[in-house]
Amino acid sequence: MKKILATLAGGLLIGAVAASYAKLPSPTPEERSAAVAKAGKDATAKAKAAKELANAQDKAVANYKKNSSSPSSSGATAKQKSEPNAPL
Repeated sequence: MKKILATLAGGLLIGAVAASYAKLPSPTPEERSAAVAKAGKDATAKAKAAKELANAQDKAVANYKKNSSSPSSSGATAKQKSEPNAPL
């Protein structure tokens, strides 16, 4: 029984080594052109996403600058406290 298991394990090991050295067939011209087109589309989409992100960041900065009236780091506005015994 141990010989059979050892033989099967050896066969699996040899098969794994052989499969790791196997080469895939070269892509056809249609597959190459499709890959180039896909890469171009991906690059265009990435550039568009980067531009949209930059615009959103610029808008957020402008909104922050417009709405922050005090230079405090916490962002809270200072309110004057009224005295508790002051007449209304």
